[in-house]
Amino acid sequence: MFATTIKKTISMKRLLPLGLVALFASVAQAAAPGISGNGLSSSTSTFNLIAQPARLTQPDGQSVYSWGYGCVTGSNPSFVPAAITTGFCSTMQVPGPTLVVTEGVPVSVTLTNNLPTAAGNTSILFPGFNVTTSCSAATPTGAQGLLTCEATPAGQVTYTFTPTSPGTRAYYSGTQGDLQVEMGLYGAIIVLPKTPVAGTACKDALDLAGNNAKARQYWGESNYSLSTSAYDHPATCYDREYLFQFSEIDPSIHIAADAQVTANATSLNVPTEPYHPAYYMINGRSMPDDMDPNYAPMYPNQPYNGNPHMHPGEITLLRIIGQGRWQHPFHEHANHVRILARDGNLLLTQADSTGNTQLAGPLMFTTTTTPGLAMDGLFYYTGRGLNWDLYGHNPKSSGANAKLSCIPDANGYNTGAPTAINYFEWCQDHNKPMQAAPFGDVASGGPVTLPDPNIFLNGAWYGGSPYLGPDATSRSTFGSTTCSPSGTPPQVNCTGGTTGTTPPSGTVANNPSSEAGFAFMWHSHNEREITTNNIFPGGMLMMMLVDSREFVIDESL
Repeated sequence: MFATTIKKTISMKRLLPLGLVALFASVAQAAAPGISGNGLSSSTSTFNLIAQPARLTQPDGQSVYSWGYGCVTGSNPSFVPAAITTGFCSTMQVPGPTLVVTEGVPVSVTLTNNLPTAAGNTSILFPGFNVTTSCSAATPTGAQGLLTCEATPAGQVTYTFTPTSPGTRAYYSGTQGDLQVEMGLYGAIIVLPKTPVAGTACKDALDLAGNNAKARQYWGESNYSLSTSAYDHPATCYDREYLFQFSEIDPSIHIAADAQVTANATSLNVPTEPYHPAYYMINGRSMPDDMDPNYAPMYPNQPYNGNPHMHPGEITLLRIIGQGRWQHPFHEHANHVRILARDGNLLLTQADSTGNTQLAGPLMFTTTTTPGLAMDGLFYYTGRGLNWDLYGHNPKSSGANAKLSCIPDANGYNTGAPTAINYFEWCQDHNKPMQAAPFGDVASGGPVTLPDPNIFLNGAWYGGSPYLGPDATSRSTFGSTTCSPSGTPPQVNCTGGTTGTTPPSGTVANNPSSEAGFAFMWHSHNEREITTNNIFPGGMLMMMLVDSREFVIDESL
């Protein structure tokens, strides 16, 4: 459905329908929120988790009986990143709490089994770690299972390990996985490097040191990253990070489990084949719920969202995990993703004669989330290749920001002043008009003819102007333009600027005076997976918002 969209360019055909995101983008961003036990600087990261049932809400109104990991009542975890102050950890959530730990610091996870007695034992696997458990004659609440020590009903087990390398990994039930993982017993663990790269040594997409950090400081943006680098390699530095866990639900399995528990069955006999999922989720939510804020109170058991934001030139770290039974080919529009690592294994070239190594991971058109596989990747967007001025400059416009300067660096970008609104603009397209045959926008000569604004209304399904930033539309049209509804081509009831301008970016919920960004659809390339119970849009679908620098991205909302 979307596979023909060309990356690193934006067609007007793609821009126009993406106004859907404007209904949500002004109130929700994403990050990689989680818990850090008793603090990242402690000698041991201690977590007290419980497995128990609750219900998950779906966009179609269904409430799905599920199981999940959560925090034991009375435990007091530290929430990260610290800039997000609204965190909570329910006694059941899907995915389970994201465990954020540090390389070389011992980890202790105690699991209490509060699942229905009929469900039997449960457990946690931590693939990639050398785990010891509390299974022994002295701990009768634990029983040795096929893969690990299991907590018996109402019992406890403790898992301990020391992470020896950074990266993103999955954790999930090691007991009757076809049922318990399907029911929601999975989560993520993020291992931060013991010696992250110093921020002053980190560089942006153009190998420039420190400029993105200077821009954030100037515009007053908080830092929501968990570290300066994903690994202890300078090529793994990043500016923002997001965690995406992809999973699916076959409601027939959950309905059968619920019915047997309600009937007080002594044990569960739930068929898990044939497998027919109807709900496809990102971080436990389906679109549009995944674009509501992290820790939104209407999702007490689904605290994590999926709504990434960035500025041009920022390096964004994507932490991606396949948590379900199916492979999900997820497509990130606007650029490829450079894979850094898989399951915590950094992909590097062999060292050269001077001992230097380079990233060796592939550029991925889709990040194929094989079940159980975790990967880290880098994504960025600069606007290069559009072949028009994405900031809408026009030498004939008036006003303070009518014609912002664009002084190219050695790579052709405007990077001399990180405080500039159009920082990271591709200067080769500066002042390049948008339309080849304008209806009333900028001077002729551009590569694209925009539709008549009287045909495309500025409504909920329309993204508006193809220009970046709240002032871009007025800059491109010699000033603001107001037309009465009765105006017909050629419009005569317009005042100010030129006639017939393209409506500004934004909709009722996304005022163009405060934010006007580019919206890129990020979605599963399996078309059925962008539905909710076979209704589009839904499922594994979210939006990436690229905002100009003056829009302050607040991940805490």
